[in-house]
Amino acid sequence: MEPSDRGAPDAPSRAAADTRQALRDALARPAQELAPGLLLRRLGRQAYVPAWDAMRAFTAARDASTADEIWLLEHPPVYTLGQAARAEHLLDTADIEVVQTDRGGQVTYHGPGQMVAYVLIDIRRRRWMVRETVTRLEEAVIRTLARLGVVGVRRPGAPGIYLGAPHPRAGAKISALGLKVRNGCTYHGVAINVDMDLTAFTGINPCGYPGLDTIDLARLGVHTLVDTVGMCFATELAMLAEVTAAPAPATTP
Repeated sequence: MEPSDRGAPDAPSRAAADTRQALRDALARPAQELAPGLLLRRLGRQAYVPAWDAMRAFTAARDASTADEIWLLEHPPVYTLGQAARAEHLLDTADIEVVQTDRGGQVTYHGPGQMVAYVLIDIRRRRWMVRETVTRLEEAVIRTLARLGVVGVRRPGAPGIYLGAPHPRAGAKISALGLKVRNGCTYHGVAINVDMDLTAFTGINPCGYPGLDTIDLARLGVHTLVDTVGMCFATELAMLAEVTAAPAPATTP
């Protein structure tokens, strides 16, 4: 009689278990203290859904004494849909995974070569309003880009950061932003395009805007590491977190 393998996990199940274990191992490493009450975790490349699940679990389990955290990571290729996303903004997803999420906003793409920073912040404890939180995150991106010699600007009504004038591709999007606030605490966060395959953005209407140009630092002549950009962003956000009033937003002229 042949031995039975009934009950043995199949390859996809084993792969999913491995990705979740990899994230658990990364989260188990000691965090770096950026500022009092603000910790940094550098998680490397992690699958999207386990990271999303971990953010939700962290937020559900935290209490008034839990330190805020910033998670820096990259994702394998994935399209994510915000709560306001419409199906018509998915044009040609090919074999890239599509995930419906609970963050705000429309559709975006994450992939290797993109810095993702998840911000797990108790904004009620810090007495930040949601709009002020978004402003601080955008300002941290603008300051990060400025460190690298790139001008980033806001666009009214369009969260994220765009390439500023006088560059020939002014208006191209270089950073996306989307948050979820639950019980006064945020999760999800921002992404900055560092050196990635931008063709994946042609499979969607980025952030719900048909034909929106997207760009990364490498195409601007800035060749740096994803981790370096992540550390710049985390440092800038930590400094802004100590500011009593958020800086006034600057918009495109």
